[in-house]
Amino acid sequence: MTTTHVPSRFPEIDLARGVAVIMMVIFHIAFDLAYLGIVPLPVGEGGLRFLALATAALFLFLVGISLSISSAHAREVLSYRDFILKYLRRGALILLLGLGITLVTWFLLPGGYIIFGILHLIGLAILLSPLYTGRYRVNLFLGALIIALGPLVAGLQGSPFLLWVGVHPSSFYSVDYTPVFPWLGVVLLGVFFGMTVYPSGKRPTTYRTITFRPLQFLGRHSLAIYLLHQPVIIAVLLLFFPGSSLFSLPGLPL
Repeated sequence: MTTTHVPSRFPEIDLARGVAVIMMVIFHIAFDLAYLGIVPLPVGEGGLRFLALATAALFLFLVGISLSISSAHAREVLSYRDFILKYLRRGALILLLGLGITLVTWFLLPGGYIIFGILHLIGLAILLSPLYTGRYRVNLFLGALIIALGPLVAGLQGSPFLLWVGVHPSSFYSVDYTPVFPWLGVVLLGVFFGMTVYPSGKRPTTYRTITFRPLQFLGRHSLAIYLLHQPVIIAVLLLFFPGSSLFSLPGLPL
């Protein structure tokens, strides 16, 4: 299979990530409408619940694909020490942003603030990525196993210190909970897929380039959009529905 050098962006990945951004914004508009008491939408069940799960799965799958590509390239140009430091720093930065989300939601949503959400999971996955991105079939089997064990782990009750794994107290509630079981498994499957379709982290020249610039733009700026879109949505809704209040309403069930 003929391959090219690693480009700065893979258009189909940006496009897919842009689709995930649209899905995220749609769900969060619905969630905020329900949370603010504007429209009684069943965000914890049915189609909207499926949309939330599908959005998280797509984002994390793409994280795995991106890790497979970047790590293959990094291994070629960096020393072992610099390779490890690259992903430690990147993972720590994402975890720090996750901690910021924890602090903000603790203030705004004390009944359901985010302790270990999708940013925390992505940060941890990046920190651990040197352990698994160089492996191929291991990611397939381990990813499938982690996903399969997800319901079993979710049924366990335990210390809050195990929340990151998937074990939690019976009274635990959060508006975004993305523990290792099952969600790290989705990242690992993404790594396996990335290593399959982008061998050695390179894009085969035989692949057809599909572009749609608006979605690709969203995909390239997905982290910034993730951090900013909820305050914007809530501000707009409160502007148009001034009788609503973010602070007086209880959390919604997962």
